[in-house]
Amino acid sequence: MDTHRFVARADGSLLVTARAALPPYPERLTAHLTRHAAEAPDRPFLVRRGPEGAESLTYGAALQTVERIAAALLTRNLSAERPVMILSGNGFEHALLSLAALHVGIAVAPVSPAYSTVSQDHARLRAIVELLTPGLVFAAEGATYAPAIAAAVPAGTEVVIGDGAAIGRAATPFADLMQAHDPGAVAAAHAAVAPETVAKLLFTSGSTGVPKAVVNTHRMLAANQAMLQARFPALTAEPPVMVDWLPWHHTFGGNHNFNLVLANGGTLHIDEGRPTPSGIRETVRALREVAPTLYLTVPKGFEALVPHLRDDAELRQNFFSRLQVTFFAAAGLPQPVWDAIDDLARRTIGRTVPMVTGLGATETAPLALVTDDRPAKAGQVGLPAPGVELKVAPVGTKREARVRGPNVTPGYWRRPDLTATAFDEEGFYRLGDALVPVDPDDPHRGFTFDGRLNEDFKLTTGVWVSVGPLRAAFLDAFQPLVRDVAIAGEARDEVTALVFPDLAACRALCGETGGDDAVLAHPALRREFARRLGAFAQRATGSSNRIARLLPLAEPPALDRDEVTDKGSINQRGVLRNRAEAVARLYAAPFSPDIILPETA
Repeated sequence: MDTHRFVARADGSLLVTARAALPPYPERLTAHLTRHAAEAPDRPFLVRRGPEGAESLTYGAALQTVERIAAALLTRNLSAERPVMILSGNGFEHALLSLAALHVGIAVAPVSPAYSTVSQDHARLRAIVELLTPGLVFAAEGATYAPAIAAAVPAGTEVVIGDGAAIGRAATPFADLMQAHDPGAVAAAHAAVAPETVAKLLFTSGSTGVPKAVVNTHRMLAANQAMLQARFPALTAEPPVMVDWLPWHHTFGGNHNFNLVLANGGTLHIDEGRPTPSGIRETVRALREVAPTLYLTVPKGFEALVPHLRDDAELRQNFFSRLQVTFFAAAGLPQPVWDAIDDLARRTIGRTVPMVTGLGATETAPLALVTDDRPAKAGQVGLPAPGVELKVAPVGTKREARVRGPNVTPGYWRRPDLTATAFDEEGFYRLGDALVPVDPDDPHRGFTFDGRLNEDFKLTTGVWVSVGPLRAAFLDAFQPLVRDVAIAGEARDEVTALVFPDLAACRALCGETGGDDAVLAHPALRREFARRLGAFAQRATGSSNRIARLLPLAEPPALDRDEVTDKGSINQRGVLRNRAEAVARLYAAPFSPDIILPETA
């Protein structure tokens, strides 16, 4: 498949571009809403489920409401300098307010609800408010968000509340925004929106845990949807139907999935579930009622769903009945989970459903690389989408992915220092991810993820440890007993691991009915960990991918301590920094009783 051009350069870098041209795309993202409201006004755009059943918002009704809210926003002197800030999660009001701001060129900044509802000190939220200087702050549920608003939002900033609840300060009911009407002003403001107009300010913590706002322009978001249409031509032939829980403050849920539905006139069923033992039940309920044409989620979403698909033939039949493609991103999908999905599809509809993945970031809107139609395996990330230039540049012993194109951010909001270091001398954005060819003799097979450059470290022997691939292999080997792992060993002579167990799976294995500490101390569980660690060590090819011992931790990684990002992925360096005492125990002699060593033959 000769789909890409490859140019090797004298500096050791490799340039890769798609032969196919990027299809045309609109200058303004909400041009998609205007078009579908005219062509299919009665088609459901968003669907939510409540105690009284499903409620739909059609394209026609969405545009009418968006234009009214936009008229209200135009009277408030809002802009990128004074954006709309959204504290709460997915919902009709969130979508309408966001689209209204985008429609008239006002930047919108959705932030993780966890900064308001999970955080105890609201430090991240205060930092975000100070950086953004929002002109309007929205929360759907007044009582839920009142403490965060009191702690972080200045008294002079307008607060809009979705349910009209009293929050101890002046607040505007969301319904009041829908009373405005000024079609002339809205049309003029919409016409003035340019491709370079700031659409969103999305926060990403990266590996440091310090919130930074990534500028997303209308060009970035619209171009990225054209890239998706080029990769999946079926999107334009049949409006997609999705069931999705992914949060809109994150680029996967809010840019990739939400905008995919919007751009192609599809229907998004808002899933109130989550990939947790209790939260997955709501996802299962939604998937009993709706047969999706696409299912796009993070690996944890598939991991949580697979047991229900395996045990419930009716759910399985509905899920696969119209499914054209599955897609995962944000982390690596364990190969056993991938294989289980393929097996369930074959049993149900007689064939597998293509599983697609790729590589991207908040800074790339997010799609940059994507796999093709050939069967892939865990870790593969494909080749650049049409319109994206990929440079694979040598950095030390590895090769970093760098990208340039209309989907790439101009930089970080009010942080020229971060912007300057994010791009190389040719204007390529540094993804910070290392790549290796799937097949060195056939570049058209694409690339495999080779870890994050800032996570890798050296042992005292001078051997480099590639943390990303090692973490992925470890999690595969310990499924379903381990939810995540932090790899330790920098400036040490051996690699070790801090393990965050899946306590429900561990409890099921050993049958312990006591507390979490009792589960982790149970002899049967410890024997199983030792057995798997021994088998893992036997497959190792050297000290760089052998785990010498591990320590299970009952306390999960914490958002407030920068141990986990807002999308739920582990911050390796944050865990090791905060749990230095636990790391020290892994290397202290004699070993403490809770350290688990590999079983030897």
